[in-house]
Amino acid sequence: MLPQSPPEPLNVQGRTRRIGVEIEFAGLPPQQTGELVRDLFGGELQQVSPHRLKVVNTHWGEFVIELDTQYAHPDSRVTKQAPHSDTEWERQRHQMRMEFHHKTRELIGDVVMGLVPTEIVCPPVPWNELDKLDNLFTALHAHGAKGTDASLLYGFGLHLNPEVASLETDYLLRQLQAYLLMAAWLRKEIDIDITREVLPHANPFPKHYAIQVLSPDYAPDLDTLIADYIGFNPTRNRELDLYPLFAYLRPDYPDPLIHNTLIKPRPTFHYRLPNAQLSQRGWGAVVEWNRWVAVERLAADRRELHERATRFVRLNTQSLMTRMAGKLRNWIKEVRSPS
Repeated sequence: MLPQSPPEPLNVQGRTRRIGVEIEFAGLPPQQTGELVRDLFGGELQQVSPHRLKVVNTHWGEFVIELDTQYAHPDSRVTKQAPHSDTEWERQRHQMRMEFHHKTRELIGDVVMGLVPTEIVCPPVPWNELDKLDNLFTALHAHGAKGTDASLLYGFGLHLNPEVASLETDYLLRQLQAYLLMAAWLRKEIDIDITREVLPHANPFPKHYAIQVLSPDYAPDLDTLIADYIGFNPTRNRELDLYPLFAYLRPDYPDPLIHNTLIKPRPTFHYRLPNAQLSQRGWGAVVEWNRWVAVERLAADRRELHERATRFVRLNTQSLMTRMAGKLRNWIKEVRSPS
């Protein structure tokens, strides 16, 4: 399968848009995963800490492979601390604290190995080269990696980070509106795993927020768009997480949610919805990218976007009795229509 072209294939700099890909899975520890990535894409394998590795100098850049929990890795806020004073005793105490911290984090990683997933954070890949990256998913399955459908305990996902084609608020709003209109279709197409439905990592947007954003008179500036998003979505756990994009666009925005240390500012959408379907033949980043392209195509069709948004708002702001009456009329029409 080949990746489909988005309606706006170039980024702000006029180069081919790139897609960041993150994949979670079980059954293959970071060391073996790192070796697999190196064998597939070249480069050099480097150990950052016992449970975090990098494959550097590949064609696309740097892959990061790690256990997907911050507690298995040294905390930079601790490791960057300096000795409290310049005495020999304090320097020795500082060294002991650092060694204890590193050993503790390594032990935590050893204990949770097999309980938390391994994650690969891929470098940004041009959208028209995603089919080459799909070799990774085939190889992971062949080497025993387990995806979402392998266990009821595996709430694993694939995250796409499509680079934006524009930084204009109108463009960002249309992408968000198109996503809100197509979210139900995406969930049906992907067939979201029951475990991921229960876990909070990719929750749908509240209906009241969708109604506000899709209203015909909603024309916010960037700060209003951000404020409304935070007001209705005070969490990173949305199927389309816009916090990394907003943190990139407005690094000085006065809200602590924008400055969460887990948020990495970047000019991308953070699309968290897809399952990690490693056992499904032919599944990979291209399948999920092509579904995402359907959202971008709706966003690019202003007339269709406006008409669908208007219908959505009208339907979801009617009273219960009005909606029931409409359904009854449709049922009567179906019964009376000739077979």
